[in-house]
Amino acid sequence: MRAVQYREIGAAPEVVTVPDPEPGPGQVLLKVTAAGVCHSDIAVMSWPAEGFPYRLPLTLGHEGAGTVAALGEGVQGLSEGESVAVYGPWGCGTCLKCAEGKENYCLRADELEIRPPGLGAPGAIAEYLLVDDARHLVPLGDLDPVAGVPLTDAGLTPYHAIKGSLSKLVPGSTAVVIGTGGLGHVAVQLLRALTPARVIALDVSAEKLELAGKVGAHETVLSDENAAAKVRELTGGLGAEGVFDFVGAAPTVATATAVAAVEADVVLVGIGGAAAQVGFGLTPFDASVRAPYWGSRGELVEVLELGRAGKIDVHVETYGLDEAPEAYERLHAGRVNGRAVILPNG
Repeated sequence: MRAVQYREIGAAPEVVTVPDPEPGPGQVLLKVTAAGVCHSDIAVMSWPAEGFPYRLPLTLGHEGAGTVAALGEGVQGLSEGESVAVYGPWGCGTCLKCAEGKENYCLRADELEIRPPGLGAPGAIAEYLLVDDARHLVPLGDLDPVAGVPLTDAGLTPYHAIKGSLSKLVPGSTAVVIGTGGLGHVAVQLLRALTPARVIALDVSAEKLELAGKVGAHETVLSDENAAAKVRELTGGLGAEGVFDFVGAAPTVATATAVAAVEADVVLVGIGGAAAQVGFGLTPFDASVRAPYWGSRGELVEVLELGRAGKIDVHVETYGLDEAPEAYERLHAGRVNGRAVILPNG
């Protein structure tokens, strides 16, 4: 089969031919219908050789959807041809967090070297994907795979982040979304669907701010050195009760803490690597800072239901498998408006 792999430190991803996978006991083979391209992939391909955590070559893609092509021995509850989405953050399945459906917080994944597809295990930007266990598949039903596949991360991650702050996003509250690209423009929609909060969107791109406005942001603000003051002005000096940073770089993290209200939640979702300064006199009284990761299996089911109901609609650009390296170039240059989706068998 053909696959898109990161093969050498510092090199661009390549389209290559690799052996067809075959499902072993308990495994499921998918014919991939759609696979998402994410900034996390860019982060992986930007890491230096020293301390690189994965074995190369690595087939990319941690957002995957497909049809069941073959079932390994003992697999029940699925049938060939069924359309499914892949739950990406695989865990051991038996620890306390996995028992709660929170495999994103598996307590033994590092110890057992369990890796998500595309982030250590072979990923979804290929003609076929081998899934280690049927529990990591969620039925798509009549939901279009192209619309559904970004929800497995670009939908699930902001949903999990926002869900933890719903108690603070009450009538009269304000939510700030920093970075309105692949995840951020979905976060705007989720905030509108789940809360009565006023939504203020920040980004450095006028095009992405325009998208944020189209999908429901009440206010859009250019993310520059004046952004925090502008948000304070829009909130009458009080700040926002929920602040969601989908960039995580030093300037955006500084803005996130600067616009927080008393008792606010500051949620750092982006993987830019910056740290927030937290402490007495540095952040408003009783403000909390969280750094969540992905979401639970149950939350993925909920996100897909929101997509099926038309409450969230990911803006996508589609590419063929041979165009995947170009999609990564566009993403790295900030020229993807929304989410890039690869159609390996399209």
